[in-house]
Amino acid sequence: QLQLVESGGGLVQPGGSLRLSCATSGFTLDYYGIGWFRQAPGKEREGVSCIGSSGGSTNYAESVKGRFTISRDNAKKTVYLQMNSLKPEDTAVYFCAAPLLAGSLCSISRYEYHYWGQGTQVTVSS
Repeated sequence: QLQLVESGGGLVQPGGSLRLSCATSGFTLDYYGIGWFRQAPGKEREGVSCIGSSGGSTNYAESVKGRFTISRDNAKKTVYLQMNSLKPEDTAVYFCAAPLLAGSLCSISRYEYHYWGQGTQVTVSS
């Protein structure tokens, strides 16, 4: 059974950093692109970043470009989201997701993804 488990969220001051992890199991991560999404209260879930199966392709939402970096360690079956220069508007529950089928997909559209983790809360506040 394919599973994704996020961790690394927490409370951080504006300008601070966090690294989120997405631990995967039940499938061969090497063959899947993975996306990171976030959802703030009262707002729709939005795409943050994605990484292709080989790690060679990445994409970022305009709002996080230059501040967030996605990476993957297939040996550890984990995908990371390094978040720097955090802002209060980054406050949200962050989710990682995998598509239904293996492939090199890198998309920040939530409609491309089938499997979702339970999310980890990130709060940016002084």
